[in-house]
Amino acid sequence: MADEQVFGMGDDPLAEPTWPALTDDEIARAVAETWGGSPAAIEWRGARPLSSTVGVRLDGGDRLVVKRMPARLRDVVALGEEHRFIRHLRVRDIPVPEVRATVGDWVLSPLSHDLGRGSRVSDEPGRLRAGATGAFVYEVHRVGIGEDRYRADFSWSPYRDRDDAGSAGVMLGRLHSAAADFDAPARPARPLLASMHNDVARAFEWHIARRPSVARFLGERDWRADIPQFHADLSGVAPLWTHGDWHATNLLWNDHEVTSVIDFGLADRTTAVFDLATAIERAAIDWISLRDGGPAHVRADQITALIQGYQSVRPLSVAEQRLLPDLLPLVHIGYELSEIDYFLTIAHDPRNAEIAYYDWLLGHLRWYETAEGRELRDVIHDASLR
Repeated sequence: MADEQVFGMGDDPLAEPTWPALTDDEIARAVAETWGGSPAAIEWRGARPLSSTVGVRLDGGDRLVVKRMPARLRDVVALGEEHRFIRHLRVRDIPVPEVRATVGDWVLSPLSHDLGRGSRVSDEPGRLRAGATGAFVYEVHRVGIGEDRYRADFSWSPYRDRDDAGSAGVMLGRLHSAAADFDAPARPARPLLASMHNDVARAFEWHIARRPSVARFLGERDWRADIPQFHADLSGVAPLWTHGDWHATNLLWNDHEVTSVIDFGLADRTTAVFDLATAIERAAIDWISLRDGGPAHVRADQITALIQGYQSVRPLSVAEQRLLPDLLPLVHIGYELSEIDYFLTIAHDPRNAEIAYYDWLLGHLRWYETAEGRELRDVIHDASLR
């Protein structure tokens, strides 16, 4: 994959990046303000489209990951929400790399959009002042333990095999158990942030009320006629802070064992069973093939392994067993509506907003109406009872 290209939303698997590549100067300043030291080499550049990311090796041999995001996407307050959850999990022996952040207005590459400029402020390495208004926010974290085996894979890819899926389920169960005593409110409606909903129409209404760009976008469409109806009864399940984006590319590996968990950008207060349903939806269905008119390639063996691995650590309650298949059509709605918001307000890319709506939002929902979609929920129901 060429360094200057990223995973695409549309028909092309690769696309030109929205954001300029991180420069050597940016990387050096971000590292100096968070960890200290000087980068000796860039080891890789990420292909994820929503931020700019590099892996670097320092003069002393330490290896870090530097990630740059527009401050309008993740500001100091938003990152603080994620980092407090990460610290909570680290104390409870969940293998999450230590992360720090800084704000900068010193981007040297030409920008395609005027994001505004502000002061580069950092009270001390790894600490951010709440009033920081830099154009970009930089997250810098240690490289996690293990092999980044899925880095070159599209996020919606299956696991390599049943053993990887089972190990991912075990680690997700561990994370949910560790999160049980983390007490924080749900996050506000931000761009690119998943949210939990139990009804399709109400999910759309929730986002319309909180995202003016989505309200305008949907106001030009007969969205009530577009959407199928799904509902799940969330009464009887406790709220829980969860990862929100559990798939193979956000895990590091040693053989078939998960050794690190990364990327908490979608973490929020949902429920354990909602997060488990998200994990299944992310990896068990070939959405790229479906979008192109091909088969779903449902990985029933991986679904069963993931659920069995999860339940070996944290058995599902009767209410969660009942809910899991019902939640599957609902878990992607909140994220996709927030992604439409991102494309309209930050990336200024109306074409990708259209793709997000028709291919990734309606396409997912409508597939669950098919016979194969109903059969998948039967598979999940049976697997959760074992």
